[in-house]
Amino acid sequence: MTGLLTLKDFDYVLPEELIAQQPTATRTGSRLLHVDASGQFHDLGFTELLDLLKPNDLLVFNNTRVIKARLFGQKESGGKVEVLVERITSSRCALAHIRSSRSPLQASRLRLADAFDVTVMGREHNLFKLEFDRPVLELLERYGSTPLPPYIEHTPDEQDIERYQTVYAKTPGAVAAPTAGLHFDDTLLGRLKAKGIEQAFVTLHVGAGTFAPVKVEKLDEHIMHAEWYEVPSETAEAITHAKRKGGRIIAVGTTSVRALESAAKAQAIAEGHQALTAHSGDTRLFITPGFKYQVVDALITNFHLPQSTLLMLVAAFIGLPRMKLAYQHAVEHRYRFFSYGDAMFLEKDLQNA
Repeated sequence: MTGLLTLKDFDYVLPEELIAQQPTATRTGSRLLHVDASGQFHDLGFTELLDLLKPNDLLVFNNTRVIKARLFGQKESGGKVEVLVERITSSRCALAHIRSSRSPLQASRLRLADAFDVTVMGREHNLFKLEFDRPVLELLERYGSTPLPPYIEHTPDEQDIERYQTVYAKTPGAVAAPTAGLHFDDTLLGRLKAKGIEQAFVTLHVGAGTFAPVKVEKLDEHIMHAEWYEVPSETAEAITHAKRKGGRIIAVGTTSVRALESAAKAQAIAEGHQALTAHSGDTRLFITPGFKYQVVDALITNFHLPQSTLLMLVAAFIGLPRMKLAYQHAVEHRYRFFSYGDAMFLEKDLQNA
């Protein structure tokens, strides 16, 4: 079906004032648009998620941790540079985006944060290979800044350091937050557990490519960005256990979806497994309408940018017509959009399953 779809199928008009610039006063203070299996819309508060979930359901969270990936400095020539680390490849090496008037040359050095030097080792497609003089994570934590999305216009502050990070963030490596998880606090997680709703974790290190618009008119020509993920054995076992007990697998965020469905796809191709098992690696999975979900039964997600791969993933889950109506409803009812915005709880369109 991808070959029949074009970018204009995933466009919508969004008033600029609906782009959330700040988080809500409390993590759970956002709104929740419930799109049920029949396509009905219900305007709720996020804590009402408790009423939508049932004992034996399994919530799958992405426990990646956002790193302070943005650095500023200068080239040997004195020209200004902005570095955004995309992926840490070893203790002292990383792939990064670099913004400057002219691209730095191989073997040149950059002075960052007026505190340390990095060496440009070469290119890998649109990214630069950088070698640091000390462990990358240590330097980023001390000198870097939180890489807020391009549509958030303020300079990162102390509130962003806390709120652009999930309360369960564990494994450092993301340059963008898995934003559906930002709505959960420890109290809500405890209440969910007390109700018999299980919790499991995957890791997918979200890259800056998550914000990149699709630039080709025909979707089957789009080259998806790569992200590293891991589905651990305990999560695979929890999924099998939940399904046996009649529970639903509810992905918290599109990144959890990509991790779970990437593992299922890789294993089906390589080994013919019926049950999900532990898996890790890079994924370029591009989910568009027509995709058959193997693992995920319901999805908690924020509202996504027009013409984005994440919007296409949502359309694949609930159907393109229903997705368009849901976004129209959200705009008309003044929901807040994008990373610091409100959320949706999506039940799979049974005709689209």
